[in-house]
Amino acid sequence: MVSIVIPIYNEEEIFHLLHSAVTDAMLPTGEDYEIVYVNDGSRDRSLGLLLECQRRDPHVVVVDLSRNFGHMGAINAGLRTAKGDAVALMDGDLQDPPSVIPEMIKEWRKGAQVVTAVRRSRQESRKLLAVIFPLFHKFLDMMSDFKIPLNSGVFGLVDRQAMDTINSLQEGNRYFPGLRAWVGYKNAIVYYDRQDRVGGEGKLSFMSRIKYAFDAIYSFSAKPLRVSVFSGLSCVAISAVMLVALIASNWTAWTPSVYFPVITALFFVAGLQMICLGAVAEYVGRIYDEVRRRPLSIINKVYRADTAYQTLDQPESVDVMRAA
Repeated sequence: MVSIVIPIYNEEEIFHLLHSAVTDAMLPTGEDYEIVYVNDGSRDRSLGLLLECQRRDPHVVVVDLSRNFGHMGAINAGLRTAKGDAVALMDGDLQDPPSVIPEMIKEWRKGAQVVTAVRRSRQESRKLLAVIFPLFHKFLDMMSDFKIPLNSGVFGLVDRQAMDTINSLQEGNRYFPGLRAWVGYKNAIVYYDRQDRVGGEGKLSFMSRIKYAFDAIYSFSAKPLRVSVFSGLSCVAISAVMLVALIASNWTAWTPSVYFPVITALFFVAGLQMICLGAVAEYVGRIYDEVRRRPLSIINKVYRADTAYQTLDQPESVDVMRAA
Protein backbone atom coordinates (compact mmCIF):
# COMPACT_ATOMS: atom_id res chain seq x y z
CA MET A 1 0.00 0.00 0.00
CA VAL A 2 1.09 3.58 -0.72
CA SER A 3 0.30 6.32 1.80
CA ILE A 4 0.06 9.96 0.70
CA VAL A 5 0.49 12.33 3.66
CA ILE A 6 -0.86 15.88 3.22
CA PRO A 7 -0.90 18.54 5.99
CA ILE A 8 -3.98 20.77 5.83
CA TYR A 9 -4.33 24.22 7.36
CA ASN A 10 -7.25 26.43 6.28
CA GLU A 11 -7.48 24.97 2.77
CA GLU A 12 -11.29 24.92 2.35
CA GLU A 13 -11.03 26.90 -0.90
CA ILE A 14 -9.05 24.26 -2.77
CA PHE A 15 -9.61 21.02 -0.86
CA HIS A 16 -12.00 19.46 -3.38
CA LEU A 17 -9.54 20.24 -6.19
CA LEU A 18 -6.73 18.73 -4.12
CA HIS A 19 -8.56 15.50 -3.35
CA SER A 20 -9.71 15.08 -6.95
CA ALA A 21 -6.17 15.61 -8.23
CA VAL A 22 -4.67 13.07 -5.80
CA THR A 23 -7.37 10.51 -6.57
CA ASP A 24 -6.99 11.01 -10.33
CA ALA A 25 -3.24 10.48 -9.96
CA MET A 26 -3.52 7.29 -7.88
CA LEU A 27 -6.36 5.39 -9.58
CA PRO A 28 -4.46 4.63 -12.84
CA THR A 29 -1.50 3.21 -10.88
CA GLY A 30 -3.53 0.21 -9.67
CA GLU A 31 -1.89 0.57 -6.25
CA ASP A 32 -3.74 0.14 -2.99
CA TYR A 33 -3.45 3.51 -1.29
CA GLU A 34 -4.53 5.71 1.59
CA ILE A 35 -4.58 9.51 1.74
CA VAL A 36 -3.65 10.77 5.21
CA TYR A 37 -4.91 14.32 5.67
CA VAL A 38 -3.60 16.04 8.80
CA ASN A 39 -5.81 18.86 10.03
CA ASP A 40 -3.35 21.22 11.69
CA GLY A 41 -5.81 23.18 13.83
CA SER A 42 -7.64 24.75 10.88
CA ARG A 43 -9.97 27.63 11.77
CA ASP A 44 -12.12 27.38 8.64
CA ARG A 45 -14.33 24.49 7.40
CA SER A 46 -11.37 22.28 6.49
CA LEU A 47 -12.02 19.67 9.21
CA GLY A 48 -15.67 19.35 8.24
CA LEU A 49 -14.72 18.89 4.59
CA LEU A 50 -12.11 16.29 5.54
CA LEU A 51 -14.57 14.27 7.62
CA GLU A 52 -17.20 14.45 4.89
CA CYS A 53 -14.61 13.23 2.38
CA GLN A 54 -13.57 10.42 4.74
CA ARG A 55 -17.16 9.21 4.98
CA ARG A 56 -17.44 9.08 1.18
CA ASP A 57 -13.99 7.74 0.35
CA PRO A 58 -12.61 4.72 2.31
CA HIS A 59 -9.09 5.59 1.15
CA VAL A 60 -9.12 8.73 3.29
CA VAL A 61 -7.65 8.91 6.79
CA VAL A 62 -8.11 12.13 8.76
CA VAL A 63 -5.70 13.04 11.55
CA ASP A 64 -7.05 15.88 13.66
CA LEU A 65 -4.46 17.62 15.83
CA SER A 66 -5.49 19.18 19.13
CA ARG A 67 -4.29 22.60 17.93
CA ASN A 68 -2.09 24.21 15.31
CA PHE A 69 1.43 22.76 15.69
CA GLY A 70 2.89 24.13 12.47
CA HIS A 71 4.03 22.53 9.25
CA MET A 72 6.60 20.12 10.69
CA GLY A 73 4.33 19.09 13.56
CA ALA A 74 1.57 18.17 11.11
CA ILE A 75 3.98 16.33 8.84
CA ASN A 76 5.39 14.36 11.78
CA ALA A 77 1.90 13.27 12.89
CA GLY A 78 0.99 12.19 9.36
CA LEU A 79 4.17 10.21 8.80
CA ARG A 80 3.70 8.33 12.08
CA THR A 81 0.07 7.55 11.26
CA ALA A 82 0.70 6.34 7.70
CA LYS A 83 0.63 2.54 7.32
CA GLY A 84 1.86 2.25 3.73
CA ASP A 85 4.80 0.22 2.44
CA ALA A 86 5.79 3.50 0.81
CA VAL A 87 4.91 6.98 2.05
CA ALA A 88 4.61 10.01 -0.23
CA LEU A 89 4.57 13.48 1.30
CA MET A 90 3.27 16.66 -0.32
CA ASP A 91 1.88 20.06 0.65
CA GLY A 92 -1.83 20.77 0.46
CA ASP A 93 -1.70 23.87 -1.75
CA LEU A 94 -1.34 21.98 -5.08
CA GLN A 95 2.02 23.60 -5.78
CA ASP A 96 3.32 20.03 -5.66
CA PRO A 97 1.45 18.37 -8.56
CA PRO A 98 -0.03 14.98 -7.53
CA SER A 99 0.56 13.78 -11.11
CA VAL A 100 4.23 13.33 -10.15
CA ILE A 101 3.40 10.69 -7.50
CA PRO A 102 3.03 7.83 -10.07
CA GLU A 103 6.55 8.64 -11.35
CA MET A 104 7.88 8.36 -7.81
CA ILE A 105 6.06 5.05 -7.32
CA LYS A 106 7.71 3.72 -10.50
CA GLU A 107 11.15 4.60 -9.10
CA TRP A 108 10.21 2.89 -5.83
CA ARG A 109 9.11 -0.23 -7.72
CA LYS A 110 12.51 -0.22 -9.43
CA GLY A 111 14.20 -0.45 -6.03
CA ALA A 112 14.67 3.14 -4.85
CA GLN A 113 14.03 3.54 -1.13
CA VAL A 114 14.14 7.34 -1.10
CA VAL A 115 12.69 9.27 -4.04
CA THR A 116 13.27 13.03 -3.98
CA ALA A 117 11.19 15.40 -6.12
CA VAL A 118 13.48 18.18 -7.37
CA ARG A 119 12.07 21.41 -8.79
CA ARG A 120 13.11 21.93 -12.38
CA SER A 121 11.38 25.32 -12.35
CA ARG A 122 8.95 27.14 -10.10
CA GLN A 123 6.09 29.54 -10.70
CA GLU A 124 5.68 31.94 -7.81
CA SER A 125 3.37 34.96 -7.77
CA ARG A 126 5.12 36.17 -4.61
CA LYS A 127 8.19 37.70 -6.23
CA LEU A 128 10.20 37.99 -3.03
CA LEU A 129 9.91 34.25 -2.35
CA ALA A 130 10.79 33.50 -5.97
CA VAL A 131 14.14 35.23 -5.37
CA ILE A 132 14.79 34.03 -1.82
CA PHE A 133 14.17 30.28 -2.28
CA PRO A 134 16.90 29.63 -4.92
CA LEU A 135 19.37 31.72 -2.93
CA PHE A 136 18.56 29.82 0.25
CA HIS A 137 19.09 26.42 -1.38
CA LYS A 138 22.46 27.51 -2.77
CA PHE A 139 23.48 28.86 0.64
CA LEU A 140 22.34 25.66 2.36
CA ASP A 141 24.32 23.58 -0.13
CA MET A 142 27.42 25.62 0.73
CA MET A 143 26.85 25.41 4.49
CA SER A 144 25.66 21.82 4.90
CA ASP A 145 28.14 19.21 6.13
CA PHE A 146 26.69 16.68 3.68
CA LYS A 147 24.88 16.83 0.35
CA ILE A 148 21.18 17.74 0.30
CA PRO A 149 19.61 17.79 -3.19
CA LEU A 150 19.21 21.38 -4.38
CA ASN A 151 15.72 22.80 -4.96
CA SER A 152 13.97 20.01 -3.09
CA GLY A 153 11.27 20.40 -0.45
CA VAL A 154 9.12 17.94 1.46
CA PHE A 155 7.65 16.54 -1.78
CA GLY A 156 8.94 13.00 -2.23
CA LEU A 157 8.47 9.34 -1.38
CA VAL A 158 10.23 6.97 1.03
CA ASP A 159 9.73 3.26 1.57
CA ARG A 160 8.79 1.74 4.91
CA GLN A 161 12.34 0.97 6.03
CA ALA A 162 13.52 4.53 5.40
CA MET A 163 10.31 5.90 6.93
CA ASP A 164 10.78 3.91 10.13
CA THR A 165 14.36 5.19 10.33
CA ILE A 166 13.27 8.83 9.95
CA ASN A 167 10.52 8.35 12.55
CA SER A 168 13.07 6.92 14.99
CA LEU A 169 15.30 10.00 14.88
CA GLN A 170 15.36 11.87 18.17
CA GLU A 171 15.47 15.54 17.19
CA GLY A 172 12.56 17.96 17.50
CA ASN A 173 13.71 20.82 15.26
CA ARG A 174 13.26 18.97 11.98
CA TYR A 175 14.22 19.86 8.43
CA PHE A 176 12.62 16.98 6.56
CA PRO A 177 14.52 17.25 3.22
CA GLY A 178 17.75 17.08 5.21
CA LEU A 179 16.64 14.08 7.28
CA ARG A 180 15.49 12.32 4.11
CA ALA A 181 18.94 12.79 2.59
CA TRP A 182 20.80 12.02 5.82
CA VAL A 183 19.32 8.52 6.34
CA GLY A 184 20.86 7.36 3.06
CA TYR A 185 19.53 4.17 1.39
CA LYS A 186 19.14 3.84 -2.37
CA ASN A 187 18.11 7.22 -3.80
CA ALA A 188 16.37 8.36 -6.95
CA ILE A 189 15.38 11.82 -8.22
CA VAL A 190 12.24 12.85 -10.09
CA TYR A 191 12.14 16.32 -11.67
CA TYR A 192 9.00 18.41 -11.85
CA ASP A 193 7.80 21.98 -12.42
CA ARG A 194 6.45 23.57 -9.25
CA GLN A 195 3.22 25.47 -9.77
CA ASP A 196 1.81 28.59 -8.13
CA ARG A 197 -0.96 28.24 -5.57
CA VAL A 198 -4.30 27.32 -7.13
CA GLY A 199 -6.20 29.55 -4.71
CA GLY A 200 -6.06 31.31 -1.40
CA GLU A 201 -3.05 32.72 0.37
CA GLY A 202 0.11 30.98 1.56
CA LYS A 203 -0.32 29.74 5.12
CA LEU A 204 3.31 29.87 6.25
CA SER A 205 4.31 33.28 7.58
CA PHE A 206 7.60 34.88 6.63
CA MET A 207 8.93 34.36 10.18
CA SER A 208 7.96 30.66 10.04
CA ARG A 209 9.97 30.32 6.86
CA ILE A 210 12.92 32.06 8.53
CA LYS A 211 12.78 29.61 11.46
CA TYR A 212 12.56 26.69 9.03
CA ALA A 213 15.63 28.02 7.22
CA PHE A 214 17.54 28.28 10.51
CA ASP A 215 16.47 24.73 11.42
CA ALA A 216 17.89 23.56 8.09
CA ILE A 217 21.23 25.30 8.60
CA TYR A 218 21.80 24.61 12.29
CA SER A 219 20.52 21.02 12.14
CA PHE A 220 22.93 19.98 9.41
CA SER A 221 25.96 22.20 9.77
CA ALA A 222 28.50 23.18 12.41
CA LYS A 223 30.04 25.75 10.07
CA PRO A 224 28.48 28.76 11.85
CA LEU A 225 30.52 27.84 14.92
CA ARG A 226 33.62 27.39 12.78
CA VAL A 227 33.01 30.78 11.19
CA SER A 228 32.97 32.26 14.68
CA VAL A 229 36.33 30.64 15.43
CA PHE A 230 37.88 31.94 12.20
CA SER A 231 36.41 35.38 12.91
CA GLY A 232 38.03 35.32 16.35
CA LEU A 233 41.39 34.38 14.83
CA SER A 234 40.98 37.18 12.29
CA CYS A 235 40.28 39.58 15.14
CA VAL A 236 43.49 38.54 16.87
CA ALA A 237 45.45 38.94 13.63
CA ILE A 238 44.01 42.42 12.99
CA SER A 239 44.73 43.42 16.57
CA ALA A 240 48.34 42.24 16.11
CA VAL A 241 48.67 44.30 12.92
CA MET A 242 47.25 47.35 14.71
CA LEU A 243 49.72 46.84 17.57
CA VAL A 244 52.63 46.61 15.14
CA ALA A 245 51.41 49.77 13.37
CA LEU A 246 51.18 51.66 16.67
CA ILE A 247 54.69 50.55 17.65
CA ALA A 248 56.05 51.46 14.22
CA SER A 249 54.51 54.94 14.46
CA ASN A 250 57.28 55.79 16.95
CA TRP A 251 59.79 55.67 14.07
CA THR A 252 57.59 57.19 11.33
CA ALA A 253 55.99 60.57 10.66
CA TRP A 254 52.48 59.10 11.06
CA THR A 255 50.81 60.06 14.30
CA PRO A 256 47.56 58.13 14.97
CA SER A 257 44.72 59.69 16.92
CA VAL A 258 44.49 58.46 20.47
CA TYR A 259 40.75 57.77 20.22
CA PHE A 260 40.46 56.35 16.71
CA PRO A 261 42.13 52.95 17.30
CA VAL A 262 40.41 52.54 20.67
CA ILE A 263 36.90 53.20 19.32
CA THR A 264 37.53 51.05 16.24
CA ALA A 265 38.75 48.16 18.38
CA LEU A 266 35.80 48.45 20.77
CA PHE A 267 33.24 48.36 17.97
CA PHE A 268 35.04 45.49 16.20
CA VAL A 269 35.37 43.32 19.30
CA ALA A 270 31.82 44.04 20.46
CA GLY A 271 30.42 43.10 17.04
CA LEU A 272 32.52 39.94 16.92
CA GLN A 273 31.30 38.92 20.37
CA MET A 274 27.68 39.37 19.32
CA ILE A 275 28.20 37.23 16.22
CA CYS A 276 29.84 34.44 18.20
CA LEU A 277 27.26 34.57 20.97
CA GLY A 278 24.46 34.54 18.39
CA ALA A 279 25.80 31.37 16.76
CA VAL A 280 26.26 29.65 20.13
CA ALA A 281 22.79 30.80 21.24
CA GLU A 282 21.19 29.10 18.22
CA TYR A 283 22.69 25.78 19.25
CA VAL A 284 21.87 26.30 22.94
CA GLY A 285 18.27 27.08 22.02
CA ARG A 286 18.00 23.85 20.08
CA ILE A 287 19.60 21.90 22.94
CA TYR A 288 16.96 23.41 25.21
CA ASP A 289 14.20 22.25 22.86
CA GLU A 290 15.59 18.71 22.88
CA VAL A 291 16.02 18.60 26.66
CA ARG A 292 12.37 19.56 27.23
CA ARG A 293 11.34 16.41 25.33
CA ARG A 294 7.98 17.83 24.36
CA PRO A 295 6.07 15.97 21.64
CA LEU A 296 6.28 17.61 18.23
CA SER A 297 2.51 17.31 17.92
CA ILE A 298 -0.47 15.77 19.71
CA ILE A 299 -3.16 13.88 17.84
CA ASN A 300 -6.73 14.37 18.99
CA LYS A 301 -8.45 11.71 16.84
CA VAL A 302 -7.68 9.49 13.86
CA TYR A 303 -10.61 8.76 11.57
CA ARG A 304 -10.42 5.62 9.42
CA ALA A 305 -12.87 3.70 7.31
CA ASP A 306 -12.66 0.66 9.61
CA THR A 307 -13.21 2.61 12.87
CA ALA A 308 -15.31 5.63 13.75
CA TYR A 309 -12.31 7.21 15.43
CA GLN A 310 -9.33 6.43 17.56
CA THR A 311 -8.57 8.70 20.50
CA LEU A 312 -4.98 8.99 21.64
CA ASP A 313 -5.34 10.26 25.18
CA GLN A 314 -2.98 8.01 27.13
CA PRO A 315 0.49 9.33 28.01
CA GLU A 316 2.18 6.37 26.39
CA SER A 317 0.12 6.86 23.23
CA VAL A 318 1.11 10.50 23.05
CA ASP A 319 4.73 9.51 23.53
CA VAL A 320 4.54 7.29 20.46
CA MET A 321 3.72 10.39 18.38
CA ARG A 322 6.60 12.46 19.65
CA ALA A 323 9.66 13.30 17.60
CA ALA A 324 11.91 11.87 20.25
